[in-house]
Amino acid sequence: MLRTSAVRILGERDREAVRELLDTDPVGNVFVASRLMATGISGGASGTEVWGHVERGRLTALCYSGANLVPVNAGPAAVRGGARRCSSIVGPVDAVSDFWQQVTPAWGPARVIRASQPVLEISGASAVPADPLVRRVRLSELNTLVPACVAMFTEEVGVPPDSGDGGALYRARVEELVRTGRAFARIENGRVVFKAEIGAVTQHACQVQGVWVHPELRGQGHSTAGMAAVVNHALAEIAPRVTLYVNDFNTPARAAYQRVGFRQVGEVMSVLF
Repeated sequence: MLRTSAVRILGERDREAVRELLDTDPVGNVFVASRLMATGISGGASGTEVWGHVERGRLTALCYSGANLVPVNAGPAAVRGGARRCSSIVGPVDAVSDFWQQVTPAWGPARVIRASQPVLEISGASAVPADPLVRRVRLSELNTLVPACVAMFTEEVGVPPDSGDGGALYRARVEELVRTGRAFARIENGRVVFKAEIGAVTQHACQVQGVWVHPELRGQGHSTAGMAAVVNHALAEIAPRVTLYVNDFNTPARAAYQRVGFRQVGEVMSVLF
């Protein structure tokens, strides 16, 4: 099935080999696996490419190249093969660090580098009581949720997600999460107290993103109880493992996740443009 060339673009004929590679680390590869399930390996209209590194006829690494560049089991040579400008590079620390050093002269400086982001996982019920008021967001509450999502994204990434097209694309992404039952929040009197979304889902795991507590209500335990609720919902209804990654310097968030019962299983690095 696989040719002997070192690096090439993968297609649907490579689906089984890609699945086997992704399944070697179902938590670390949940984002790529989820995207390829949705778009297919060939990418099509999405513009995504998947580059594979082949050794002696066997797929040993791949590089997902879309808005994000994500290496999977990839060394510098494999990542270089799929390199093109993107909004971020996210992946294992060694692979991303080596690749970034090589392309910095051509790509120029990054806007933000997050050199250490622990990957956390939980596969059992939360160790603390869940907030009973955290629930799936209703479609009728989209106008309440979107501003909280924008605030979280801007705080985390440093730029708003709704520039350029007036926010239409970002709103559509949030709406899709609500429609599929993957947006959770505690909403009181028209205000989001706590929120989180499940952005990637496979049969093996799901990945939480967008965890946020209203600035006026921080330090009151909403993050811990809210995440406990999300974890319990996710394990019961979505996937057998719940994962996320967090900035190493975000001490309050890391403490909250530890109280819930998350444990570290890996580490990634992100380069944002």
